[in-house]
Amino acid sequence: METKIVAEKENPLLKRREIHFQINHSQTGSTPPRLEVRKAIAKALKAKIDLVFVKKLETKMGTHVAVGVANVYESADQARLVEPEYIIKRNIPPEKPAEEGKD
Repeated sequence: METKIVAEKENPLLKRREIHFQINHSQTGSTPPRLEVRKAIAKALKAKIDLVFVKKLETKMGTHVAVGVANVYESADQARLVEPEYIIKRNIPPEKPAEEGKD
C-alpha cells in the first residue's frame, strides 16, 4: 500500500491540518480498511494515530487508487470538539466481541 499526500492545508482556527491523500492498493486489490489508512497517514505525517481522522475514502471505479480526505488535530480534545460524532465512531477500531458460552 503506497500513500501519497496530494495536498495539505493548515487550519489554525480549528487547530488541525486538512489532508488530501491518494493510496495505491494494487497489491491488496480491495479498498484498504479505514484503520490501515489512518496508520499509513499517521506514519507519512509523523503524527499520532489517535489524532488522525479519515473523513472520506473512496476507490475510483476501475482502478486500484483510493482518494480521500483526513484531518490531523493538535490534540484529542480538539478533535472531539470539532469532528462530528459519526466520524469519530467510524475511526475507532472495532472491538472484538466477548466470547459467549465460556463455562
